[in-house]
Amino acid sequence: MANVATLNPSSNQIIVTLESGAVIADIKKALKLIRGVASVKVQKPKEHDITKTAGYRAAMDDVKHGRVTTYASLDDFYKEMGL
Repeated sequence: MANVATLNPSSNQIIVTLESGAVIADIKKALKLIRGVASVKVQKPKEHDITKTAGYRAAMDDVKHGRVTTYASLDDFYKEMGL
């Protein structure tokens, strides 16, 4: 089996999405038996951290610099929006 560091960066990849993690071990074993498979990696979905987004940082900058509007009530907001 090839070392990950020596793999060709243009190697082909197949991404498989599984509904359940219960079959991951079996799928890995099966894939490793296929001729030409250099490596099998499992990646868990990353949790989305909204505080790392550009939109969140821009919103917090708006708050910091007072670029926000407050309303006494929802009706006041609707009036301002012309609704």
